[in-house]
Amino acid sequence: MTQPTRLSSRPQFDTLRNQLGHHEGLPFLEILSRPLVEQACRHGNHPFRDRVSTPWVTLGIFLSQILSEDQSCDDALEHFQKFRYDQGLPAVASKTTSYCEARQRLPEELVRDLVRRTGHAVQHQASDDWLFHGRSVKIIDGSTILMPDTPENQAAYPQLDSQAPGLGFPIARLLVVFSLAVGTVLEAAMGPYQGKQTGEQALLRQLLDHFRPGEIVLADRFHCSYWAIAALQARGVDVVLRLHQARVTDFRRGCRLGCEDHLVTWTKPTHVPGWMSRAEYEAMPAQLTVREFRVRVRDRTKRVRELVIVTTLADQASYPADELGGLFRQRWDAELYLRTLKTQMHMEMLRTKSPAMVRKEVAVHLLAYNLIRGLMAEAARVAEASPRTLSFQGALHTVRSFEESHLYDPRWIEADLPRLLELIGQKRVGDRPDRYEPRAVKRRPKPYPRLSMPRRAAQRLIRRGIRLYEKK
Repeated sequence: MTQPTRLSSRPQFDTLRNQLGHHEGLPFLEILSRPLVEQACRHGNHPFRDRVSTPWVTLGIFLSQILSEDQSCDDALEHFQKFRYDQGLPAVASKTTSYCEARQRLPEELVRDLVRRTGHAVQHQASDDWLFHGRSVKIIDGSTILMPDTPENQAAYPQLDSQAPGLGFPIARLLVVFSLAVGTVLEAAMGPYQGKQTGEQALLRQLLDHFRPGEIVLADRFHCSYWAIAALQARGVDVVLRLHQARVTDFRRGCRLGCEDHLVTWTKPTHVPGWMSRAEYEAMPAQLTVREFRVRVRDRTKRVRELVIVTTLADQASYPADELGGLFRQRWDAELYLRTLKTQMHMEMLRTKSPAMVRKEVAVHLLAYNLIRGLMAEAARVAEASPRTLSFQGALHTVRSFEESHLYDPRWIEADLPRLLELIGQKRVGDRPDRYEPRAVKRRPKPYPRLSMPRRAAQRLIRRGIRLYEKK
């Protein structure tokens, strides 16, 4: 994960990546082995003592906490107590103070680096059948997350301006890069929701150097800008985007490739954005040649009946419009992945009360998500299926049914992994293409009024005998 100002990975961590190629089986699990985690801490200049709450143990408890349904520190510590009991080790203190302090000592950069390495390790083992013309496809999408209303969180991630003080929650913007083949998180950037240079495009600029030549990027029309396409194309990355609503397409112009399919030249805007220096502006190409084609949706149940796709994949013979349209349709997977993180893994409302711990909590959520996706990818390979056909919720339930602490112990992995993969491979999502539902919910909210003043102010009125929110 990166912050509002881009943080590059430390060079010391690069040597650890080379070790992944020497591991047979599931490299994303080897990444979390005790030697590699402790070695990463040493390379990151994070000192630790040989005691109970080592970084490896703390990370394991933190992951167990995120993967549990309860997600409380007490529940996570109870799982750890049972793990020590099974190993014949003495119990630790029952209070969560030591564990919470150990979480604070856990280096933020370490967790972010583990997210990257687990995501890429799973993607590198993807079957050729899961790729698009042998190429890796990445999906970009953004969302928001809420956190406890503390002064520290409000200072770093202010609540919406439309909300009165004491009535809103701090809110952060999150931009995530997913692997289309296996669904893992490859990169992520986080920043305030509002303010100068806090939008999704600003977060994307922090991640540009993480894209590699030959990759394909899928994104919605918000990212269909001259600057984003030029920056990605300069790195050898192709794009498949929906045309921004501010641009008008005229298929009578340009080089015709087919019916409502042509090559057109975009000219560099004359206005220099505020975030771009004059030197960067001059380095941008004066023109871009992109391909535009229209996709018509004949299904009357769909909200969008037609759209124009913009891509740098100009070869019509190699990349027919229908095939690219089908590829862009899979961009919706990113929405499902974010829903999984926020709903099924409860990341929509965080628990920690300081900005540093908020960022760390998000990173551990992404790491736990990658571990489940890694197991799903291996289960799909064993079952000779696509990871997209397996149920994340089913995989999460299966992992929870096993002892979470054992999942990160190599001795238990060797014994339990075959059965775990078999069970995950049996959990399939329903084959319901082109399903449609009303954009409404049946369940009614509870008949409680909304809090219209800070809680402490309401409590003071209650002490004075004033009942603001009670029915007369």
